[in-house]
Order: sequence, then structure tokens, then C-alpha cells
Amino acid sequence: MRSVTEAVLASIVSRCPLDDRESSSRDFTIQAFRRLERPYDRHADPTHVTGSALVIGPRGVLLHRHKKLGIWLQPGGHVDGGESPWEAARREAGEETGLSFAPWPDIPRLIHMDVHSGGGGHIHLDLRYLLAPEGDDEPSPAPGESPDVRWFSWDDAILVADPGLKGLILAMRRPRDEVSPGEPGTSSLPGEAGAGEPPG
Repeated sequence: MRSVTEAVLASIVSRCPLDDRESSSRDFTIQAFRRLERPYDRHADPTHVTGSALVIGPRGVLLHRHKKLGIWLQPGGHVDGGESPWEAARREAGEETGLSFAPWPDIPRLIHMDVHSGGGGHIHLDLRYLLAPEGDDEPSPAPGESPDVRWFSWDDAILVADPGLKGLILAMRRPRDEVSPGEPGTSSLPGEAGAGEPPG
């Protein structure tokens, strides 16, 4: 079986970007992977991988307001030691929303990527995955997380989301019979092969 880094890099290289911003992010991320010895370690280099999840369900799109930045984002964060980016995305989504999610295959499909400032001189290579909530529970973030977590209609999510997320939300906004979060291999997922700029 391939290593996590080989699997991650293969998913990045094979991804068909949604727009110019994601295309620039993809190129930047590929170059970063070529030079970084420990791409997931935030202490090894100011440029590092993060993992996040777009949570969608019958009620729309689940976003949280970042405690420090005050902007509406998808849940996500740093990759802890021994984690893959998708494991980090799932863990962070659970902590930041208090929800449980439908299972994935061993390696879920990468649905988006974005390179952006992480503050303090850090650059985040954010790899994004799709999650579907199990059940219809209300969000209940863990203590210390942003208490501002809620479902948005597709229109409202597009209006409030950070610019680095809008392209993905626009691409995912289609009839639910075309895209199913429980089916990561569905060929209609955005950016699948065949189907602003990173910080300088």
C-alpha cells in the first residue's frame, strides 16, 4: 500500500481545479511537497498541510465563525502527529461541530484545495474533503471551540463564506441526486478528473 504522502500527492496531482484560485493553489502545493521533508508538521516549516471538511446535508452547508479571524469557514485545522489530512479534517469537524459523520472509504476523495495565510507567517496548504452528518442533531461544539456554528442555506453560505471557500460551495450547489456525500467516488464530484492566489 502506498504511503499517506504518496496517496495525498497523487490526489493533488490528479485533481482538476475548479477555478484559477484552486489551480494556483494546486501548483503551489505540488511545489511545496517537493521541498518539504515533513509536510504535515506545523513546527517543521511555516508552510504545512492542514485538513478541512465541507459538511453538507439536507439543511444546506455547515459553517463556523473562526474565533480569531471572525470569518465563516468550513471546519478544519492542523494535522496532528500520525494523522492523515483526511483524519485531521474529520477530527476537527467533530470537535468544531459536535456532530458525527457518515463513514468514508479508507482514503476519501480530495474535493478541493486552497493555499492561504494561516497567520503568524504560516502558509496553510488546505486539503478539503466531503462529510455528511449522521442524523439531524444540532451542532454542539466542544469546549474552547467557536460557539458560532450553524447550517446555512446554499445562497446564504455563498454570501457569507470566506472567498477561498466560495468556489467549492458554488460547485457543490447542485441537486442532491447529482452529488452524494456518502458516495465519495461519485463521478459528479467537483474537480474530479474527467468531470485569489496563494500567498507569495
